[in-house]
Amino acid sequence: MSDNVIEITDGSFEEEILQSSIPAIVDFWAPWCGPCKSIAPVLEEVAAEYAGKIKITKLNVDDNPNTPTKYSVRGIPNIVFFKSGEVVEQIVGAVPKEQIIAAVEKVI
Repeated sequence: MSDNVIEITDGSFEEEILQSSIPAIVDFWAPWCGPCKSIAPVLEEVAAEYAGKIKITKLNVDDNPNTPTKYSVRGIPNIVFFKSGEVVEQIVGAVPKEQIIAAVEKVI
């Protein structure tokens, strides 16, 4: 994982996401999920391109079951966009980079 994508946990979620001064993305994923692995490099690219404008994070649903339950995450990959602590956009499944960028542009 690059320096641009932050690994978060149930414990760090509030500080990293809900209290973030800039919009934040949470990639809900698991190590066994093939589509999650395919979308990871795309998120790395987006993180590098939008550094300082949006925070991109990953939360392993197997190790951190509380946060996915709270946000009704039932399928992964599930990318949730937060602004000022509120969910403003959500993408389920591995999607093209253009779709992620379009969502990023809407929230920043």
